[in-house]
Amino acid sequence: MPTKQTGKDQGAKRAKRTISRNRVAHHDYEIMDTYEAGIELTGTEVKSLRERASQITDSFCIIRSREVWLVGMHIHPYSNGGVWNVDPDRRRRLLLHRRQIDSLDARLRTKGLALVPLELYFDEHNRVKVLIGVGRGKKAYDKRADMARKQQDRDIQRALKERSRE
Repeated sequence: MPTKQTGKDQGAKRAKRTISRNRVAHHDYEIMDTYEAGIELTGTEVKSLRERASQITDSFCIIRSREVWLVGMHIHPYSNGGVWNVDPDRRRRLLLHRRQIDSLDARLRTKGLALVPLELYFDEHNRVKVLIGVGRGKKAYDKRADMARKQQDRDIQRALKERSRE
């Protein structure tokens, strides 16, 4: 007799669910390494993230006193939060291992590197995670070269699609 899977079993098979993505980061930075970090949130902030998306486009990460902080991320106040809603633009602490923080701090002291949030998502255990990247700022000519390469790729794909239709 087949057994019915409970909700707990079905939830473990889920993949990550994206909340918001920082598309500008790949345009402005050459991303070298990425790290997955937990984020310290209040209950109403998590409920708000389930309700609607947040904004991480203008945010960045800093390291102060051996802790990583996410600055500039906006989480809309929870609609039923009332007095328990916190400041939507407050600094939020990121949760990384001590060795990761120390190596990131050493790398960020190099000229031109920045720590940028790339994506905010729920993982398979329904925890909110942030994908952060170590990136070097692009020059204007690098951005133009990337846009030209992407346009060429689009033209090639369009031509191949037209060719396959005939």
